[in-house]
Amino acid sequence: MKYIFITGGVISSLGKGLTAAALGTLLERRGLKIALMKFDPYLNVDPGTMNPYQHGEVYVLEDGAETDLDLGHYERFTSCHLTRRNNLTAGQVYEEILRKERRGDYLGKTVQVIPHVTDEIKNRLRHMGQHENCDILITEIGGTTGDIEGLPFLEALRQFSLETGPGQCLFIHVTLVPFIKAAGELKSKPTQQSVAKLREIGIQPQILVCRSEYPIDHETRQKISNFCNVSVEAVIEEQDVKHTIYEVPLMLHRERLDELVVSYLGLKTPPADLHDWERLVGRMISPKYRTKIAMVGKYLGVPDAYKSVMEALFHAASGEDTGVDLIKVDAEEIEKQGPEIFLDGVDGILVPGGFGERGIEGKIAAAHYAREKKIPYLGLCLGMQVAVIEFARAVAGLKKAHSSEFDPQTQHPVISLLPGQNAGGAKGATMRLGSYICQLTPGSVAHKAYGQSEIKERHRHRYEFNNAHRATLEKAGLRISGIHPQGDLVECVEIPDHPWFVACQFHPEFRSKPDVPHPLFRGFAHAALLHAQNN
Repeated sequence: MKYIFITGGVISSLGKGLTAAALGTLLERRGLKIALMKFDPYLNVDPGTMNPYQHGEVYVLEDGAETDLDLGHYERFTSCHLTRRNNLTAGQVYEEILRKERRGDYLGKTVQVIPHVTDEIKNRLRHMGQHENCDILITEIGGTTGDIEGLPFLEALRQFSLETGPGQCLFIHVTLVPFIKAAGELKSKPTQQSVAKLREIGIQPQILVCRSEYPIDHETRQKISNFCNVSVEAVIEEQDVKHTIYEVPLMLHRERLDELVVSYLGLKTPPADLHDWERLVGRMISPKYRTKIAMVGKYLGVPDAYKSVMEALFHAASGEDTGVDLIKVDAEEIEKQGPEIFLDGVDGILVPGGFGERGIEGKIAAAHYAREKKIPYLGLCLGMQVAVIEFARAVAGLKKAHSSEFDPQTQHPVISLLPGQNAGGAKGATMRLGSYICQLTPGSVAHKAYGQSEIKERHRHRYEFNNAHRATLEKAGLRISGIHPQGDLVECVEIPDHPWFVACQFHPEFRSKPDVPHPLFRGFAHAALLHAQNN
């Protein structure tokens, strides 16, 4: 088994996760079996309680692990099925070390960063190697080289590469080559400094992936090669893509990154077969049709907060040979100015998940607008809950209907905690998380979209549809189209006399891939296209 470690320098948000995922795509297309994992230096045990404004999306895996959003890229770009083993934070490392210390495992020794912290990190790598029956394990190290919290991870990798022997480990460093407009030229000095930091630690990267807004000329590549001690062929250009992130594997393939990797690791493989990926990207770049979709949320200041939702929407639209003009609508602005000014003329309305009371009435108004104006609607998690609240108020006559999350004293808590659940206490990893079975109602829109009666979808929520009001809502015309059999929990609702109005308690966006769009998003995209063509 071979190991690839991807580090980053100069600044954060360079795209190490996308680079790792794109490399995974290329190596799979060469017939190799790969696995991916992410090391994050922050002290949180997981991102589950972190603010989306600061961290971006929390991505949920099949086993219920709340992970970094880069694991979403890994699953979208490759065939990997990830678990909580694939994401390690410094918080998890220190939590395990302190647990062992309290238990007496260290036999009274002084517990230190070296060897105890570094050993724990190396053990995680070895366990992954033993568990994953793969050819290559790609590990992304979060943060920026030189950050104090990342030093134990880099030291562990330095030790690990020595212990595994030559030719077993490959270091790829993602760095920035900025263009200075005043000088009219690209600057290599940030890359030189970043690599120098790595070499101080004892790590010499074999490949440099250079992020840039402009093409990197041969002279600049030669300069980077000389000062960073890598071959000029191993200075890889990674320009900002113009249309879609799914161009990245094709760009890196043109730069011969996958060929360099297999050559360095001594692997014999056929060339990468990217014909299907090229066709997929071609549809995304030059679609036949266009639709206008409004996404009503509240974390709109950070694009990554709804990363999986947007990607799933683009996957589905591409499957319909359609481009999406995505309009991001702040739910609080709808509360202030009404939905018409923001939602008039759209072909579909999507309300994603979220937490907290802020913007709730705006989301409810968006669901009302979609139902009244017969605009295709897709509600995800909280998007289902606001649709139920709206229907209860406007159709079922429960004027004071609400969620007990936002109004604990409401007369009609159509959304509430289940018996035995606790709204207080510990927040981390205490929600309903991971995959659960859902049985679909025959003949429902959801059943037709999936083409099967039983599905499994991922969850991340605490509040549920309140079955005490189920009969009232069904009598008023709400169709319950999906049920989790254990506990008879409502998973999916629809409005039958509507062109396409589906809302689900789960998060289908986590199971979408560019070449296999999720059925619900595909149905929503198709309905939006029909709406565009008929209006």
